[in-house]
Amino acid sequence: MGLAILKSRAQLGVDAPEVTIEVFLSGGLPGFSIVGMAETAVRESKDRVRGAIMSVGFKFPQERITVSLGPADMRKSGGRFDLAIALGILAASGQVTIAPLPAREFYGELALNGDVRRVPGLLPAALKAAAAGRTIITPAANAAEAALAAGEVIPARSLLQVTAHLNRSKRIRPARRALKEQHPAGGPDLAEVRGQRQARRALEIAAAGGHNLLLVGPPGTGKSMLAERMPGIMPPMSEAEAIETAAVESVLGVLPDPGRWLRRPFRSPHHTASAAALVGGGSDPRPGEVSRAHNGVLFLDELPEFKRSVLEVLREPLEAGAITISRAAAQADFPARFQLIAAMNPCPCGYLGDPLADCACSVERVANYRGRISGPLLDRVDIRIEVGRPPRAAYRRDGEKPEGSAGVRRRVEAAAERQRTRAGCLNARLGTGEIDRYCALDDAGHGLLDAATDRLGLSVRAYHRVLRVARTVADLAGTQGIAAAHVAEALALRGEWPAAKRRAYRDSATM
Repeated sequence: MGLAILKSRAQLGVDAPEVTIEVFLSGGLPGFSIVGMAETAVRESKDRVRGAIMSVGFKFPQERITVSLGPADMRKSGGRFDLAIALGILAASGQVTIAPLPAREFYGELALNGDVRRVPGLLPAALKAAAAGRTIITPAANAAEAALAAGEVIPARSLLQVTAHLNRSKRIRPARRALKEQHPAGGPDLAEVRGQRQARRALEIAAAGGHNLLLVGPPGTGKSMLAERMPGIMPPMSEAEAIETAAVESVLGVLPDPGRWLRRPFRSPHHTASAAALVGGGSDPRPGEVSRAHNGVLFLDELPEFKRSVLEVLREPLEAGAITISRAAAQADFPARFQLIAAMNPCPCGYLGDPLADCACSVERVANYRGRISGPLLDRVDIRIEVGRPPRAAYRRDGEKPEGSAGVRRRVEAAAERQRTRAGCLNARLGTGEIDRYCALDDAGHGLLDAATDRLGLSVRAYHRVLRVARTVADLAGTQGIAAAHVAEALALRGEWPAAKRRAYRDSATM
């Protein structure tokens, strides 16, 4: 008889609950059973473990082997427990002396020849292990990812190499952390966007305060170009933000190059994407585009072409900054604090209001087209501007070159630093009490905002969002208080569409 106890962790969203692996060898007919809500991939590890143990020269015990994965009421999936099960069998059978096991955690899928293969979702487990003060032994292919957690990581290429390390006959050098501290260079430059002074200003304000942005204009006016340059002017991610974003990618088994950890994600799903693709889903819950854009930008081009039911699922994560995927077998929480940038044409043909092209759309077609976007969703968009054709001089490449991303980013970083020093977050995330504390207006500002509220029919949410944008405008200007001019610019950036303009269309149709 023999008993060995090892530690590992399961994957549940971006959480990594601890799993205790108990391997017990007893007399009786030879057998191999795994208990503890193990899914198919875990149950199939019996054959992988047997082949790996025998391939590297160890003897597979001819006894009854029972592997218990606790807690018993938590579902376990994947091949991440293969290495721990194999080491448990070797320790319980006395072929390998391994101590102390409680100070280590083991991860890795085994090939039949004893190689240790990469497993997805290792970063959340490495973060939990580092917090518990444990060393983790991982596949060599996961070493750079696991080392981000700042704990001790032992990269293993084979089962035999792991046993040699644990027996102290041949030590494995720990993996080094590869997270770079400087702001990542590269990406499209804002200097490539010529003209569009108002749109560039709106992009700068949105980046400084973390505000959602909608760009409305005819085809070819630069809406997508502007959106693609947003990550280049945003403040760099902090180390904590970079780790959060990397944890989501780790769950999907996709991680960026170590030199790009601090670059904010930019996700641009096609308008045929389903609701599950956008927010996540599946029988085994996986993150969607809103989570992959965590701490970055979610760009929705051709916004009205998305199904309305798909767009409506964005309302909760836009407010909460997280999404919960519930299924009969499991429930998983994923972070989803992203900045929404959307672009659309003003009408189905795209040329409504364009002085150089005729619009062929009827009033009803325009209303139906814009009606695909619900009022509650639009109410959550802080800045809505029209992007018209740039002046003819902007077409020439030998004219004056606009300011590039680096210069704009310096102003954005300075404004963001003021916000974090004052409230600990960007203005777009200010709560109601914080708005009262940090967004106080003078009499002129109050009068202007009250008049605009009556004229535009602003909801309470929209009223607060105007205050947040005005606070950002003031931060970019470097002023302590919010002046009436800052409120005026915030109102101009919010725009009148859809309510006021839609009324105008109805009025013109009845004349």
